[in-house]
Amino acid sequence: MGVDTEDSVSQDNSTVESPDVGFRMAEPTVAAGAAGVGADVGSAAVQEHSAEPEPLVNQVAAELFALLPAGWDRLDAAVAMTVSDEAARVVVSDQKHAVPVPLSARAIELLRELRHQSAQLEEGPWWRVLASVDKNGSAQIEYDHGAEPFPDQHLFPPQAYLADLQIYSRRRLPVWLAAYIGHDDRQVRTPSHAANARAGDGAFTSRVENDLPALPLMWARWAAIAAAFVAADSQWGPRVTTSLGWFEGTSRSGSTLHLLPRGRAVLSGGLWNDPRLDAAYNGGIAMPQLYRGAPDWVAGPVLNPRAANGLLSFCYWWDGAAWHCGESPAPAELEPALPGVRTSASAVDVITELNAGVSADAAAGLVAAAESGTVTRQFATPILAGQAADTDSAYYQLLLAGVVRPE
Repeated sequence: MGVDTEDSVSQDNSTVESPDVGFRMAEPTVAAGAAGVGADVGSAAVQEHSAEPEPLVNQVAAELFALLPAGWDRLDAAVAMTVSDEAARVVVSDQKHAVPVPLSARAIELLRELRHQSAQLEEGPWWRVLASVDKNGSAQIEYDHGAEPFPDQHLFPPQAYLADLQIYSRRRLPVWLAAYIGHDDRQVRTPSHAANARAGDGAFTSRVENDLPALPLMWARWAAIAAAFVAADSQWGPRVTTSLGWFEGTSRSGSTLHLLPRGRAVLSGGLWNDPRLDAAYNGGIAMPQLYRGAPDWVAGPVLNPRAANGLLSFCYWWDGAAWHCGESPAPAELEPALPGVRTSASAVDVITELNAGVSADAAAGLVAAAESGTVTRQFATPILAGQAADTDSAYYQLLLAGVVRPE
């Protein structure tokens, strides 16, 4: 019986019946030739833009066609590989249903040969292949070299990638993958680490004078922008709780702002494909000393989660009077990771770009009221209102941030 497409795609099991089947093989199948970046495979030939041998890629397509049962419209397969591990997810579908099917051993064998051939490309062998065939006889095969992080079900233990690099050497890896297999906890800073480092740390820190706003202003702008995104029912944009602001941008950069007792705070986060981390992981350059000179209250529980994965790009701390940092990039470089909080004008721009119905004057009034802690429901609701706007949830962001006027 067919199942709902979304449910089928989201299930994640490791049983024989599941499309998420993990394989362990002692050695990769070896074949000669070169593989291209991608191919639209017809029933007769490979398109000219593909550099890979026609017989092998067509054999892959033919094997996938054989897995498409009669009465179904389409088969989609996603297969991840290293020299030691494999994982496959295959789904057949029609206009109403989708069901998983197992990937044949012959398809695995052919894909392994195809991957070996792709090792001759400058990028090295692909990590995943995404293929689709339909009942009309058309097929498409695309290769994933890791420009974006892999889905969890296709992410192997670091040892699998290290083993692959022993067979297929590469000049560089995507920064996220290089960090995944090689961060070695270098950015982890436990409270114990922080205390010990501070005890013997005579290193100076950099004081940030004008490039970052004072903490109260940053926090107020963060809350105002968060309220606007919540009102618009957007999954993007920043959010706040009583002592935490977080932001994840569409470009995979992001940050967190943790408020601490005594008016202190920690601002940290990551820039996607940060060139300094790229140089550290792929070029052997020393890792930036983000915590150089940091006080002992700058520690793991208040650091952005990227620190645990070796992808932290910056760390600033507010001591109650000013921002300080170790070897972090200049604040001007942090724009992709911050939600428009560096100036009042940038906060206004974010709010008006999000909602064309909000005038610049109205947005500026909301930001100013947040900065002075004088927001009221009566004042904020008309500004945040719009089609299907959730103004109550939006105002609650301002309430949590403590920027509303006491009643």
